[in-house]
Amino acid sequence: MRQTALQLQQIVERAQDHLLALTEAESQSRPASTKWSRKEVLGHMIDSASNNHQRFVRAQLLGELDFPGYAQEDWNRVQQYHSETWENLVRLWTSYNLHLAHIIATIPESAGGNLCTIGDHEPVLLQFLVTDYVKHLERHLAQIV
Repeated sequence: MRQTALQLQQIVERAQDHLLALTEAESQSRPASTKWSRKEVLGHMIDSASNNHQRFVRAQLLGELDFPGYAQEDWNRVQQYHSETWENLVRLWTSYNLHLAHIIATIPESAGGNLCTIGDHEPVLLQFLVTDYVKHLERHLAQIV
């Protein structure tokens, strides 16, 4: 998992300057009335980091994880990311993901096979959760930049 950790670290370090270059107004604009703004997308990515942080740690400690699902619209609405400053969100996202890269780098290969059930989805391996997290992050970064 060290390679995935390095990949995450590099993605975050490259993205940070691009994200900070966006203005507050650019971060608040919505592509459509029913779509999230860049702030809300980044907030969703922070929520994803938070949820996956718990999963990555607990799956190692418990050996088998049964974790609740995640109501992304509700989380975004309750936390009101649209009213947070863009710079603060970018710095939180960056720091959180660099910490996740550190955690991922230290996951023993043997733990990668631990089963994880999220909500009502079929069980997956911790290794899958880790690689899927990075893919999810890349998809949303492409939305923002």
